[in-house]
Amino acid sequence: MEYKNIHTTCVYCGSGCGLYLQVLDGEIVGVLPDKEHPISRGKLCIKGWNADAFVNHPDRLKTPLIREGDGFREATWDEALDLVARRLMTIRDESGPDSIGVLVSAKCTNEENYLLQKVARAVIGTNNVDHCARL
Repeated sequence: MEYKNIHTTCVYCGSGCGLYLQVLDGEIVGVLPDKEHPISRGKLCIKGWNADAFVNHPDRLKTPLIREGDGFREATWDEALDLVARRLMTIRDESGPDSIGVLVSAKCTNEENYLLQKVARAVIGTNNVDHCARL
């Protein structure tokens, strides 16, 4: 058995609390607060304490799905991303960039959310960007 604590930042809000992911044999099994972190100082909210819950959830999709008829089929990441890019550009070209909105996720890093808003503004051409953690 291999056990380690991996230091990271909670993704659920903009506070940036410090926590450790408990990893056993390559699988996240729990969360511990970082007692030395200048923001959280050893405390976590209920979301922080459960920051690992979605990672190994049995309902989590790990492979892209493409709708075909009444169902879905598994696809490669390249195929799914190409389809999404083509459809977004078609919608933008037919209905204008403000017909598209982008909702970014609290489960992404700040850097990933920053990149998504840059894609929305610079590639799609819309300022319709929102984040679920602002509520």
